[in-house]
Amino acid sequence: MKKMKCIWLCVWVAVFSTPIHAAELKVGVVNAAAVMEQSPQKTRALARLEKEFSSRSKSIENKVKSLRAKQEKLVKDGAIYSADQRKSKERALVSEQRDIKRLQDEYSEDLSIRRNEELRKLEKEIAKTIVDLAKKESYDLIVYQGVIFASDKVDITEKVLNNLKSR
Repeated sequence: MKKMKCIWLCVWVAVFSTPIHAAELKVGVVNAAAVMEQSPQKTRALARLEKEFSSRSKSIENKVKSLRAKQEKLVKDGAIYSADQRKSKERALVSEQRDIKRLQDEYSEDLSIRRNEELRKLEKEIAKTIVDLAKKESYDLIVYQGVIFASDKVDITEKVLNNLKSR
């Protein structure tokens, strides 16, 4: 009788301790670097930045060329100037060099700020695309950043890129 109770208890525990129907999770992984690198939105954003900053870049390049020409002229014609004239021209060149350096620093800083703004907008668009895809295709979990390895079975990077290209 004790053996029978023990057997029934074991059967009862075995039957009720395992889930009758385990729900399957739908998991997807997105390669963040690939999406960022291959998205057409990034190409367009970089083109906008290039257009926006090209005039400033050309202006700075022209000022650098002009400064070099003045420096070469001073080196070449330096012997014919008096000491005061030479010092005056050297000071003017140093001042112009400082101004160009300041312009270059401002340009780099402004470009960096604008690039970061564009990348943040792109990241938001990518995140929205991933969420839309997850809802449309009933994903339970999508991992976007911080993935070391993912099999092709769960990698949905191409789907995300296709959705971004269609936007």
